[in-house]
Amino acid sequence: MEAKPNFTERKYVMILLFVTLLFLLWGIAMSLGDTLNKHFQNVLHISKSRSAYVQLSLFGAYAVMGIPAGLFMKKFGYKNGVLFGLSLYAIGAFLFVPASNAASFGFFRFALFVLACGLATLETVAHPFVASLGDQRTSDQRINFSQFFNGLGGIIGPLVGGYFVLAEGNEHSNDLVAVKNLYLIIGTVIAVIAVLFSFVKVPKLTDPHVVATDSYAVAGVEKIEKKLFQHKHFVFAAIAQLFNVAAQGGTWAYFINYGHDIMGLSSAKASYFFGLSMLMMVLGRLVGTLLMRYVIAPNKLLWIFAACNIIMCLIVAQNLGTVSFIALIMINFFFSIMFPTIFSLGLKDLGKSTEQASSFIVMGVVGGGLFPFLMGWVADHNVATAYYLPIICYVVIFLFGFIYPRLNKNIA
Repeated sequence: MEAKPNFTERKYVMILLFVTLLFLLWGIAMSLGDTLNKHFQNVLHISKSRSAYVQLSLFGAYAVMGIPAGLFMKKFGYKNGVLFGLSLYAIGAFLFVPASNAASFGFFRFALFVLACGLATLETVAHPFVASLGDQRTSDQRINFSQFFNGLGGIIGPLVGGYFVLAEGNEHSNDLVAVKNLYLIIGTVIAVIAVLFSFVKVPKLTDPHVVATDSYAVAGVEKIEKKLFQHKHFVFAAIAQLFNVAAQGGTWAYFINYGHDIMGLSSAKASYFFGLSMLMMVLGRLVGTLLMRYVIAPNKLLWIFAACNIIMCLIVAQNLGTVSFIALIMINFFFSIMFPTIFSLGLKDLGKSTEQASSFIVMGVVGGGLFPFLMGWVADHNVATAYYLPIICYVVIFLFGFIYPRLNKNIA
């Protein structure tokens, strides 16, 4: 009998721990950005729609860095890709110091953009990096393990932001000193991690998904011979991911506003509830992973969860008080599986085009930078009404999951 493959090999344990830490770090950075939305509205006196530039700076960097990060990784390897990403992350964090001193929203957006270029690089590198640290049969387990810590970072971000930046009564709750001090600490921590990682020895590695799918080409499967954009399931996945992150960006950007304006909560308390919603995302990912492993096909669970979020958005938009606020928190539960599931379904049976396809799907994250503007224009008048708009996104995701078997005929 063939031995059951190990989760990883002993020689990769230290590397896996470091790379998993990256998932935590970019989870913190992304969700912390949503607390800045409300703080900038208060301190810099900008509208909800203009504060959406925070999301444009964060998510827009993915459109800029998706392909360059993939090319950098391919030429210089995983380790140098990580170091490059950490360097941009740290530089962006340190730029918050002069941005705070200048009290310039434009300067803050530039700092966030540089920081997010680092996040985009780390995200492009980290997924195939984790996959390569052991047997291909356990690569999905390692990615799910690391993704758990990404969700944990998403919980930590709003809690940190709520306590250090938004909490009423704090010495610097009405200025930018708290933001400057917080990002100075973050930049220092990231720089130290980069220095430590530079001493870790990383052997030459290959993403096992590429090797695995290339084996089908040897077997003579005609689909592998297609050009990348001839694969309908990949094209639809890239579109679905664009709308998926658009819904995420808009929902997260105005969560604290909803808690403050509609529910009458303080900004800090609304931020803590945002942390709770991120906990629901971690729980949803755990439940979804178990369901996909033992009960239901990934594409089916995807369209079911998309349908659930259409219902949640309808309830949120009705402004029904506590019921609507619970629905807002539950959006993250059903959203939880969408990014990794769309990603994995889009990469099926692409052979040597897998890495290129990965870069294009990562670029879809730019949706999270564009959609908050639309929601912001509506939210300037009524935050609850703005939550009708993500329904459009979930309809696209629903259709992708529902017709996926017809898009990729290799999937039963």
